[in-house]
Amino acid sequence: ILIHTEDVEILGPRFGRILKELNYNTYMTYKELQFPKGTLFLVTGGAGFIGSNLCEAILKMGYRVRCLDDLSTGKQANVDLFEGNPNYEFIKGDIKDLDTCMKACEGVDYVLNEAAWGSVPRSIEMPLFYCANNIQGTLNMMEAARQKGVKTFVYASSSSVYGDEAHLPKKEGVEGNLLSPYALSKRCDEEWGKQYHKHYGLKTIGLRYFNVFGRRQDPHGAYAAVIPKFIKQLLNDEQPTINGDGKQSRDFTYIENVIEANLKACLAPDEASGEAFNVAYGGREYLIDIYYELTKALGKDIEPHFGPDRAGDIKHSNADISKAKRLLGYDPQYDFARGLAEAIDWYKANL
Repeated sequence: ILIHTEDVEILGPRFGRILKELNYNTYMTYKELQFPKGTLFLVTGGAGFIGSNLCEAILKMGYRVRCLDDLSTGKQANVDLFEGNPNYEFIKGDIKDLDTCMKACEGVDYVLNEAAWGSVPRSIEMPLFYCANNIQGTLNMMEAARQKGVKTFVYASSSSVYGDEAHLPKKEGVEGNLLSPYALSKRCDEEWGKQYHKHYGLKTIGLRYFNVFGRRQDPHGAYAAVIPKFIKQLLNDEQPTINGDGKQSRDFTYIENVIEANLKACLAPDEASGEAFNVAYGGREYLIDIYYELTKALGKDIEPHFGPDRAGDIKHSNADISKAKRLLGYDPQYDFARGLAEAIDWYKANL
């Protein structure tokens, strides 16, 4: 239902203002969003998969981007294409260092905090590092953003915070026992986000990503995400391994939807501050079905090898995105099939 903005004041100024903002954002793609001229975004982890896509999108919209990355998991090649753009600045630095965070936040309007180490299995092997990097690092960024007067601090959370909660779809406020240090780090980030909103007035918005995929996602290494890893192996005529029976399901989310969520979160009403939101399409895809879709799309006749389940993994994941739609104006445009087709084309051209 579209409520015309000239009619909403009869509902009261507070409710009317929210509806105006949502009407404005919901019916726009992120490319149509308007920020003041000269707006400066800080993207931490900007040389990574999600971060580099955010940098690219913001630069194409005509705004300024400062990228902060220590290149521990991000790749210089992901941001080399921005070199020479007068609206782009790169800082090589570590979010575990508060002074670096303070310098990076100087003059910044919006922070998109993507800097973190991913991977559930790796976090089980390296719990101390995940605490220092994903928790203390994010806390350093929140503190720097507070002191430097940042308007909105948007940060990456994860669907892993739902833990062993079995009900589908996953809904904010209904979480289970955490299953990994990675999940714990993201839950802690959300709690710090609440505290910085409550005590210091920093506008914080957490985005619980559900299995993001798309261009520039790294297909290499033991901890590579499943879609790019399968594509790379099939293109090389290698036999991929599926952990478990392949009947686990995920709400795979194309990168374009994640860009939209981040940029709309920057403009969200105050009522969204201190909250966390599911960012997904709202679908449910089974791993074995995805595998055979890829073999068909790539013209390969290779049967997978089935290995053991991965420690800390959940069996099924599917998101309720109604809260993000209501408060962020989130309206994902890419379903799984459309996103997968674009991802396959990109990997064919770039691997």
